[in-house]
Amino acid sequence: MKREEARKRAEALVAQMTPEEKASQLKYNAPAIPRLGIPAYNWWNEGLHGVARAGQATMFPQAIGLGATFDPELVREVADVVATEGRAKYNAHSAHGDRDIYKGLTFWSPNVNIFRDPRWGRGHETYGEDPYLTGRLGVAYVKGLQGDGETMKAAACAKHFAVHSGPEGIRHEFDAQATPKDMAETYLSAFRELVEEAHVEAVMGAYNRTNGEPCCASPALQGKLRGEWGFEGHFVSDCWAIRDFHEHHMVTSSAKESAALAINNGCDLNCGNTYLHIINAYRSGLVREETITESAVRLFTTRFLLGLFDGSEYDAIPYTEVESKEHLALSEKAALESVVLLKNNGILPLDRSRLKTVGIIGPNADSRASLIGNYHGTASRYVTVQEGLQDYLGDDVRVLVSTGCELYSDRAENLALPGDRLAEAKIVAEHSDVVILCVGLDETLEGEEGDTGNSYASGDKEDLQLPKVQRDLMEAVAETGRPVVLCQMTGSDVDLSYASEHFDAILQLWYPGAQGGHAVAKLLFGDVSPSGKLPVTFYETLEELPEFEDYSMQGRTYRYMKGRAQYPFGYGLTYGDVHVTDARIEAEDVEVSGENAAAAGAGCAGAAPVRLSVTAENTGSVLTEDVVQVYIRCLDSEFAAPNPSLCAFQRIRLAPGGRKTVTLALRPEAFTVVDEAGVRRVDGRRFALYAGCSQPDARSTELTGHAPVKLFFEFLTM
Repeated sequence: MKREEARKRAEALVAQMTPEEKASQLKYNAPAIPRLGIPAYNWWNEGLHGVARAGQATMFPQAIGLGATFDPELVREVADVVATEGRAKYNAHSAHGDRDIYKGLTFWSPNVNIFRDPRWGRGHETYGEDPYLTGRLGVAYVKGLQGDGETMKAAACAKHFAVHSGPEGIRHEFDAQATPKDMAETYLSAFRELVEEAHVEAVMGAYNRTNGEPCCASPALQGKLRGEWGFEGHFVSDCWAIRDFHEHHMVTSSAKESAALAINNGCDLNCGNTYLHIINAYRSGLVREETITESAVRLFTTRFLLGLFDGSEYDAIPYTEVESKEHLALSEKAALESVVLLKNNGILPLDRSRLKTVGIIGPNADSRASLIGNYHGTASRYVTVQEGLQDYLGDDVRVLVSTGCELYSDRAENLALPGDRLAEAKIVAEHSDVVILCVGLDETLEGEEGDTGNSYASGDKEDLQLPKVQRDLMEAVAETGRPVVLCQMTGSDVDLSYASEHFDAILQLWYPGAQGGHAVAKLLFGDVSPSGKLPVTFYETLEELPEFEDYSMQGRTYRYMKGRAQYPFGYGLTYGDVHVTDARIEAEDVEVSGENAAAAGAGCAGAAPVRLSVTAENTGSVLTEDVVQVYIRCLDSEFAAPNPSLCAFQRIRLAPGGRKTVTLALRPEAFTVVDEAGVRRVDGRRFALYAGCSQPDARSTELTGHAPVKLFFEFLTM
């Protein structure tokens, strides 16, 4: 059904409602209107990395892990599975008259906020720190979720609009101040792409204010969204965010005024209960009936697009699609692509024929919580790292285990002395040929303020250190002198300086999903080569960053940082040795110089995309996937970011000795800059391009042993 037809149907239906009935439909738990044949509908559903909070579902790696795949097609497939299982659940539940929360088809995902500061607890819900990567993966997610059928398969929601990335503890009262340049270049970029390119059906407002205006009642943000970008879907508040207007932001004095402020400024749907006051605001003259009508029409347009009144081609999806064999296989594939190999002195991949005993140590080794991140579903089976290795090794290799310590508590047994598992960890290590040490965090230590996993505190991190008990465990295991592979399970940057110095290999697992243990075992023993790339910078210290509350991008993320990263954005090793050997620009009216460069073909800035032909080869001895990355910087504009920015990427697969040439399209936007007024424009002719399997910084070259191919070129006509 086309949007125009769906809207006409919605207008006709809403026209039959009283003002009270219209107002009743603007709450997330919209009641039935029996006289019009309208069933109840609950708009609140979660699907960040699988259908969440609705019982059994396929659980994929947390979003930050999906970000590390640098694989839009994979993200699209994941989202399609979320929609399939969401439909399967909706079909089954509605047939039983169950229209409760988390059982609908309007998923409040993806989260395309920018992970600008490693302290932010919810950063692992995002695709990372880069606007371009976030936009590409977000667009893929929305397209996969919404589908391309006659009816919409499920409705996606871009959140949290806008300029939202902590601190969690003050989000209900905080005013995020951002310059026009940072707004356009960083904070709004992915939202614009999801609206203009993916036609996302919903947008969710953030808790905070942005430049003085509450995000769920912001004329400035609505001007961008519906004015400049042409958004036609519905706008929903974050949960109980409208209540914050009078309780925390103090921009209104009552719930009635808050409801009026929100709906008069474009917020159609209230997650919360403040819109119970809409009808009183209408009766008091604070809200016009036409405004209520418009919001109701937008919401029913979505319901018609989903085929909830006329039926859908997806009505036949059976419940047996939930956690199907194919869906579980995709979850494992996503985990395999998401893991980032940060260090390897040659110990990996492990050779099982040379191992008699493997020690598995650490609080996250057999932890389900460390698989799932937050906003998660319920798997029928969780394969922890310990279980995955035990399944993989079978009876061929003896496995010894020890938690070594709790996640953050100083003892495992209440009556014991502090560090009561350290001796056991040492004993296991001393009896092992190799130690797999699993440390990290989970949703109780980084997550959303007030979320179920962290009910009594803000979910932000205070620093980049693991809990002290885990640092003590790392030192105790290192003292044994046994070979150690560190597996870190976190959703964000944690200091790895000690591990880098003392351990043989480091794998960043993120929160790898319910199939994570199977994937990790295959990666450790070389059935599959690691190929993930960091979607965030791992900093040396927090001292180099601005204050957490400072939303200026200066000094933040790989595009604006001045120091040396511990592990850079875009970095990740493989068991092969893939590097770019040649890059050629295909564009007219371009003068090119550089390593192995030549110009041919068509395209120019501001018109058709410039195409870049990139050749990569694998001089290693192992089949692997890798990610070709292209970075760009304008050399003659004062508005260019100080460091080159990602502008194209593509996954490739290369056998030992293999060579492959791929063509990447550089969008015209890549050749623009954003000025201080927030205007994106062409402001230079001279550009530097870098094509490699990492960012073009010195630290990445040091870690990988390869520098990207550099091209310098100038547009002769603009």
